[in-house]
Amino acid sequence: MIKMMKMKMLQAAGWLLLLALCTALSGCDPVPSKTVATRASADVANRKINAVATVGMIADALKNVGGERVDVTALMGPGIDPHLYRATAGDVETLSEADIIFYGGLELEGRMTDIFVKMARNGTPTVPVSEKIPENLLRQPKEFQGKFDPHIWFDVTLWKHAVETVRDELAKFDPPSADTYKQNAAAYLKKLDELHQYVKTEISKIPKVGRVLITAHDAFGYFGQRYEMEVIGLQGTSTATEAGAGDVQKMSQSIADRKIKAVFVESSVPKATIEAVQAAVRSRGWDVAIGGQLFSDAMGQDGTPEGTYIGMVRHNTDTIVKALR
Repeated sequence: MIKMMKMKMLQAAGWLLLLALCTALSGCDPVPSKTVATRASADVANRKINAVATVGMIADALKNVGGERVDVTALMGPGIDPHLYRATAGDVETLSEADIIFYGGLELEGRMTDIFVKMARNGTPTVPVSEKIPENLLRQPKEFQGKFDPHIWFDVTLWKHAVETVRDELAKFDPPSADTYKQNAAAYLKKLDELHQYVKTEISKIPKVGRVLITAHDAFGYFGQRYEMEVIGLQGTSTATEAGAGDVQKMSQSIADRKIKAVFVESSVPKATIEAVQAAVRSRGWDVAIGGQLFSDAMGQDGTPEGTYIGMVRHNTDTIVKALR
């Protein structure tokens, strides 16, 4: 009897938590929330804008464009996989208090996408930074089953579109500071032009026959397309798709046949699958190295060069060139 009562109490608590999340995220309560009403009438002229981003790359763009006018919170830190991320109760509170929200879009955030749609319906400016990229510039490989590749930051020229979206949306939200956002964006976009040229120059140092980038999941497609590398991911565009034993064996045979020098692990994806590939390649008589760790869906630790978008891209480029050159 006591056990049954405890179970009922736990079930009741679960339903209360679900109701709270539903009310906060999807507007289940037909009465407009106080948070939304307050935010809609808030005057940001005399305070910093509270901006929330999902992944670190977007947060970094916000910091560079927003400057001193914007306080930026990133929901997902180093090592976090956005494809599998589930919103926590703390995230709900953070999102509910945001003046404006920026996310990747193109289903990058997987299970969280519906949350952002519902937040927008509740009156919070909610912006997918990929929304203004022309569709003809987006990758849509057949294995993605009609969906676009969301990893747009690996083509620096595409990421410039995302930065411009951040600039335009901040200017729309805070018109008195529009000139500041334009000036900050112009300076940052110039740095991105320099970064693009750096990547092109460094990758060109790898002999064409050796420009094969093998990673845990297919995150580097834009990188390969822009900088002329063949990219092979053991998993698909999302880490929600698991690689099977057959995938490992097929890839290991290809690596051994082509005598590829190195494969790479990712900071936000468990390295076990790539280590399994390495072991399978060795069983076929070829010793492939793990060329290093790349940052794919998350940047490095705050305060390190890899904790910025530019530093992350440079790190990835240098790691790839060192291993494959």
